[in-house]
Amino acid sequence: MSDRKTLQVYAEAAQAYADGFARADDSFHDPDFAAFTARLPAGARILDLGCGPGHWAARFKEMGFTVSAMDASPEMADLAKSGFGIEVEVATFEAVRGKGPFDGIWANFSLLHAPRADLPGHLAQVHRALNPGGIFHIGMKLGDGEGRDKLGRFYAYYSEDELKNLLQGAGFTVTRTRRGNGQGLAGGVETYVILTAHA
Repeated sequence: MSDRKTLQVYAEAAQAYADGFARADDSFHDPDFAAFTARLPAGARILDLGCGPGHWAARFKEMGFTVSAMDASPEMADLAKSGFGIEVEVATFEAVRGKGPFDGIWANFSLLHAPRADLPGHLAQVHRALNPGGIFHIGMKLGDGEGRDKLGRFYAYYSEDELKNLLQGAGFTVTRTRRGNGQGLAGGVETYVILTAHA
């Protein structure tokens, strides 16, 4: 994510985001977390791509995994460090190129900030950064097209079938999907989809 308006929103709302999401009861995502971690070897190397305030990276670390974390927002990186002791590389999605190999990559509602035209390339880079059979988790909002929310953040929306086709085109095999509804930083309730795949 390198969109200036989106980064500015997160810069201004980083603490509120962390308080509302990193410290909230997110047990409704436990099945997604379990589906991802269950297929990882002991001591697996994980990349939290678009880690935000670091709460997921912290959970992976607590389980004994070796965690790398990336986010384009310096403010989020600071919160990950101060709140969870997570060191974050401040970088955009393009920085995945040349990283790895990882046993798992967790992109939980981060790649939805990438333009639709860029997503196939990002998914291909993610695939290359994974070991053979590596696990990929991606959370996205369902819908059509792309645009900005009322806070000014850029979003790209997809149907579930579109995402499955894009993942398959990048070399992934989709093993699990789950839909849900959730309230985000902008306040509205939106439908999302979680997909788990392996390289």
